[in-house]
Amino acid sequence: MLRVGVVGASGYVGGETLRLLLHHPEVEVAQATSRRYAGEFVYRVHPNLRGMTELKFMDVDVDRLAECDIVFMATPHGASARLTPKLLEVGLKVIDLSADFRLKDESAYPRWYGWHHPAPELLSEAVYGLPELHRREIAKARLVACPGCMAASAILALAPVVRAGLVDLERIVVDAKMGSSGSGATATLASIHAERFGVVRPYAPAGHRHVAEIEQELGALCGKPLKVGMTAHAVNIVRGILSTIHTYPVGELELRKLWQVYREAYGDEPFVRLVRDKKGIYRLPDPKVVFGTNFCDIGFELDKHAGRLVLFSAMDNLMKGAAGQAVQCLNIMLGVDEKTGLDFPGFHPA
Repeated sequence: MLRVGVVGASGYVGGETLRLLLHHPEVEVAQATSRRYAGEFVYRVHPNLRGMTELKFMDVDVDRLAECDIVFMATPHGASARLTPKLLEVGLKVIDLSADFRLKDESAYPRWYGWHHPAPELLSEAVYGLPELHRREIAKARLVACPGCMAASAILALAPVVRAGLVDLERIVVDAKMGSSGSGATATLASIHAERFGVVRPYAPAGHRHVAEIEQELGALCGKPLKVGMTAHAVNIVRGILSTIHTYPVGELELRKLWQVYREAYGDEPFVRLVRDKKGIYRLPDPKVVFGTNFCDIGFELDKHAGRLVLFSAMDNLMKGAAGQAVQCLNIMLGVDEKTGLDFPGFHPA
């Protein structure tokens, strides 16, 4: 059985990764690291895992991690760039959930993240971990860089119409609404209950870091540069993202054509669902429906009056936006069914 380790396992993404891996039939969780909680039982930090494991957190040690086969990096931005080269050097494969290897252009890191990349030679090798676009490359990779959660939401919604040349590449606006778990497990004044509860708060009105990934991946799809505007909001939910994306068709566009394009793109995808219903409460994507799942729900609407094509994308930021996506990539790397350890619906009501 494959031995896996999770570095940075005490955060929300690390805990969700552990939850999935502990019940994965193809792997054994051998190590979970946390400098802050080294020596403490995992279930004391992640109480949902009580009775599921007696694993204790340990400090980061490359020699001990070398006993694993694959390591998941659930670390803050900047940490993986320093540690991952050492892990690759001793023969491990790495699935990175941070931003450290997502961007191909070395010069993009000072602009979007404020630091110079310490291992730029690995940027061209790292495979962007979005299976719907890079399944073949992921299967052969030794370093997978999982997408940012809002980037994954936007890219999956936009990819079919961008690839088909249906929208103006200079006028794409992503309006993303994010649950509080997207801020991580480290408290700030903005994230305490008294300040966070009840808000619909714009927190990145322009220049969000995930724009770099969105433009990189969609530009590669259509073979030319494109421009994306993005505004992020903190909203009063714990988990989930809803991206409402405003685009402008380049010619006459009908619903029949949209259904055709999206079905061709995602008809065989196990974790993308098209949601545009005429009945029921949830007629378009809603994060509430995908809590705890690896699904991304995508919908669309034509606004003939204003000449818009509005896209909707909902996912759980800790699952398809992070840990679930990483486990899906693991399954591809192992050559097993992509749904392994991920094939379950969400809760209703939630």
